[in-house]
Amino acid sequence: MEDMPLSHSGPQGTHRPSWKQWFLYSTIVILLFLCSFSTLILTFLPLKTASEPCVAKFGPLPSKWHMTSPKLPCVNNTADWNLKILRNGLYLIYGQVAPNTTYKEPAPFEVRLCKNKDVIQTLTNNSTIQNVGGTYELDAGDTLHLKFNDEHQVLKNNTYWGILLLTNPQFIS
Repeated sequence: MEDMPLSHSGPQGTHRPSWKQWFLYSTIVILLFLCSFSTLILTFLPLKTASEPCVAKFGPLPSKWHMTSPKLPCVNNTADWNLKILRNGLYLIYGQVAPNTTYKEPAPFEVRLCKNKDVIQTLTNNSTIQNVGGTYELDAGDTLHLKFNDEHQVLKNNTYWGILLLTNPQFIS
């Protein structure tokens, strides 16, 4: 039996791309297509930005809610560390938690940012000041609260959180 090449012979020095190269090239083309498509969507269907600034902040001492827009509120403070969302939108939640390093009770250090009954962020490092928050799409009626395992686990003179309405989800017509 004579030795037969497994692939078709071509001119000397030419190299056929392997399936890995084809896969890489096709993946790049698909990603470029998706990026272009999403850019077109965001260009032609932009979100309406919030017309009035709506910001609420709780703390540090004196521990009370501060609102910037009393005539068109986007949130309602229901209690210390608690808020109720009044308008649908994309919100930026921000804050700082300063742990009390002298706290020696048996309850473990844990700070939770909750939306309704769901925990959306948990902080457990009690050795350093930590940031809390992120960007979230919230609906009217949602409630937010910052919960501590024990009230004495944080230094309230250096702990605060707030919320800022970024955009309304209504499309411009």
